[in-house]
Amino acid sequence: MDRVFIHLGNLTIYWYSVMILLGVLVASFVILKEAKRNNMKEYIENLIFYILIFGIIGARLYFVIFYEEKYNLISILEIWNGGLAIYGGIIAGLLTVIYFAKKHKQSILKTTDILAPGLIIAQAIGRWGNFFNQEAYGTSVTLSYLKSKHLPNFIIDGMYINGAYHHPTFLYESVWCLLGFILLLIIRKLTNRKKGIVTYSYFIWYGIGRLFIEGLRTDSLYIGSIRVSQLVSIILIIIGLSGLIINFLNSLKKSK
Repeated sequence: MDRVFIHLGNLTIYWYSVMILLGVLVASFVILKEAKRNNMKEYIENLIFYILIFGIIGARLYFVIFYEEKYNLISILEIWNGGLAIYGGIIAGLLTVIYFAKKHKQSILKTTDILAPGLIIAQAIGRWGNFFNQEAYGTSVTLSYLKSKHLPNFIIDGMYINGAYHHPTFLYESVWCLLGFILLLIIRKLTNRKKGIVTYSYFIWYGIGRLFIEGLRTDSLYIGSIRVSQLVSIILIIIGLSGLIINFLNSLKKSK
């Protein structure tokens, strides 16, 4: 598997970086289209800039903190080699949203409702960066197992790592996020953009998918014997369910 997209003199551009950039571009298009509809385009444009900066920092720090190997100041910056934990990016991005929304006197939930569909489609695209880096894969499986899933040969070949075939967990999550993107758009339309519904639905959908997919991975980050991402997934699911229940109860009160 060739990790390099192109060489430009002394500059090397990796597929990982290309997929992350593509995810950002597609997400920005989706987000800004909805922001314009809500007359929040300038506010969201400025917010995206800060989310990208602090999101990447958060994703890297989260990975470095929980990863077993030691990093020095130089290796911490080498994100083209992988090592961006999406939950770190989500946490840092959410903190950025809370601060920015309060500063500009905007609704936090309305802001996250606009961002959520863009975030999940970016995750679907960004996971392909893991494929090219041959990381974030699952436990070993047989060749016949992968062929039984009717996967393209290039994916099967890419999952042959260190003398064995592996679950393409990057693909599982990418497909799950793509389905989640479609689901969030449907929910947004059916609920008439009712505040918080899209955000809580994202928490539940992604949380459930990551909870199970993480159990297949061989490179999980741990706190003791606990997989950090599974713990965060459970917290997200609880927050999402609680939010939907509270939203539903508030709707019942208003209808009385």
